[in-house]
Amino acid sequence: MPRLFPIFLKLEDRGVLVVGAGTIAESKIADLLDTGARIKVVAFEANETITMWARAGLIELEQRGFVADDLRDVDLVVVTTPLLALNELVFSEARKQRVFCNVVDVPDHCDFFYPAVVKRGDLQIAISTSGQSPSLAQRLRRQLERQFGLTYAKWVAELGETRREILKSRLTPEQKRELLISLASREAFEAMAARNETVAQAKPEVA
Repeated sequence: MPRLFPIFLKLEDRGVLVVGAGTIAESKIADLLDTGARIKVVAFEANETITMWARAGLIELEQRGFVADDLRDVDLVVVTTPLLALNELVFSEARKQRVFCNVVDVPDHCDFFYPAVVKRGDLQIAISTSGQSPSLAQRLRRQLERQFGLTYAKWVAELGETRREILKSRLTPEQKRELLISLASREAFEAMAARNETVAQAKPEVA
């Protein structure tokens, strides 16, 4: 298999098609909901959660079979059904229409893979084994979740605010670069964590 190209996509206002509306589809849709993508789901039957999302206007749900025209104005398609013939049909049509396709748990019918992701605010660490061992990716994700605690979410937000101020300053490009590097150091993180701990300890307990 050719080596994968790691990338984070902006899906706002992009079309995403999900074929199938069961438990697996629910988990894939949940990951897409906060991206701003236009999510369309096609399936004969939909579970309770997906039906609720459709009623709330978060997704578009059409309870029928897949047709090739469903891929029009779509950038990604995720296939979650157990029907091999249908999965192959969707993958084949997606290839014809140059739409990136992921047939869940079928690496040979995937143009992209869902990584195991550690999320700490704007910090995202994605792990992929190119579909070879999702179990290993999940184990590594759990390890990284312990290594990168919730404090990183606040730190990354603070770094973003500070970076914008530095870039607007009158410092030289070299000074800006050195300052930004120092602010992203482990020492800077530990100092921030210690400050937060001191503040937390100083807060009076509420009876």
